Amino acid sequence: MSQLNGSVQKPPENNFKSALLVLLFLLIAAAGLSYVKWWPYYHKALGAITSHTIGSSILTGGGAGMPAPSWSSAWNYAVTYYKAVWKAAVLGILLGSLVQVLIPSGWLLRVLGNSSMRNTAIGGLAAVPGMMCSCCAAPLAVGLRKKNVSASASLAFWLGNPMINPATLIFMTAVLSWKFTLLRLVFGLIVTFGVSYWAGRLAKDVEVPQDDVEKTMPHEHPSAPLWKRWLGSIWTMTLHIVPAYFISVLALGAARAWLFPSIGDGSWNTLLVLVVFCIAGALFVIPTAAEIPIVQTFLSLGFGTGPAAALLVVLPAVSLPSLLMIRRSFPLRVVGFVFASVVVLGLLSGVVGMLLL
Repeated sequence: MSQLNGSVQKPPENNFKSALLVLLFLLIAAAGLSYVKWWPYYHKALGAITSHTIGSSILTGGGAGMPAPSWSSAWNYAVTYYKAVWKAAVLGILLGSLVQVLIPSGWLLRVLGNSSMRNTAIGGLAAVPGMMCSCCAAPLAVGLRKKNVSASASLAFWLGNPMINPATLIFMTAVLSWKFTLLRLVFGLIVTFGVSYWAGRLAKDVEVPQDDVEKTMPHEHPSAPLWKRWLGSIWTMTLHIVPAYFISVLALGAARAWLFPSIGDGSWNTLLVLVVFCIAGALFVIPTAAEIPIVQTFLSLGFGTGPAAALLVVLPAVSLPSLLMIRRSFPLRVVGFVFASVVVLGLLSGVVGMLLL
């Protein structure tokens, strides 16, 4: 490595190798998303447009009400949930581990190393093709943080996956109405870019000096082979994510009847119900787009548009399992801020829904 005028010169062969590794990551991501998301959602969108449904509510399992809390209820929900998400969950862990070994640290640090609005926007826009639920996107957010990507950009990517998912917006328009879609899009943008930006400021990320960026540019020379570093990364990520994921899904599946009481009267379109549903919805875990049949079922049972509009924001944005997944990668105050912000924005969405829908 040579120096000229005090700056670090990057060997061309290392730049070429880094470009190949980035290209390899993008190809793997595109192939995985094509198989897990893009192609299935294309067919699902066509079905939603013609049938005006994307299935039954995962909360009730097609029944008239919530099952009573029990081990059977927990297990049945977990089985249904994992059947819907296991491919995306595996892909999320795979990509979350690969981003740590294939993407050059210096490149990510230079592009997304500070919590500016520009970097927040890049993180949020990068989430649009992913179309993952919060739990499946969480491993990628963790991987980005391990590569020193700013808190705001990492959070924008994590929150943007479920909140500004284009497939979900298409499903929503076909099954519910364009009014619900518009409301979801507006609040989805606020959550993705606004909450992420201010959470990043709360994390006190600072801009990395250019000299430090240059020192960590792609001419890194890890001592271990790439395959060994990848195995170590995926093992660590799996160990930290899977146990909490599995246990919390079981617990939430058992507690459905407590979190979402069976109230079938439109008079429950009140602020108290909004508060209860916003907190419950922000804790509960669902697959991608499952909020749509949930809301469709609740509306058919007599719930008002307020709780429906609130659930469209809080259900997909975060969940207890996804918050547990990212807790090691962000300060506790940041995780708490994100959760509280989602609940408050869900309340605002519910109030708008009560007044206008």
